[in-house]
Amino acid sequence: MSGLERTAARRAQGASAERVAGRLLIVVTYLSVVLLAIGLVLMLASGISPLDGGPPLDLGTLGEQLRTLDPAAFLWVGLLAVIAAPIGRVLVSGVNYARAGDRLMVAVSVGILAVIAVGVATALIVEV
Repeated sequence: MSGLERTAARRAQGASAERVAGRLLIVVTYLSVVLLAIGLVLMLASGISPLDGGPPLDLGTLGEQLRTLDPAAFLWVGLLAVIAAPIGRVLVSGVNYARAGDRLMVAVSVGILAVIAVGVATALIVEV
């Protein structure tokens, strides 16, 4: 395989990977909107005002809350999906850059994930 053929193959693989990452972002975004809408409808059906504020996030009871159709659980899962969507996109892109051998873009992806991790760690420390 010549150098041009390898370059064309990498570009095709990269374009395909970007489509997959884009679809992932779209699907998770739609899922999060549906979950948030379900949570809002359940709140209104329960007589809870959306302006009242909500309970804190408790990952340990989230599954049980979803099973019992607790509105807050759907809202939390929807919010977590909104947060996870761009992080998932960065992860998928980073893996695809690594497969393509693009070290600079892998480093950028790792840097973005590091900034997110520092932000999350800082929020957890400040909360405690």
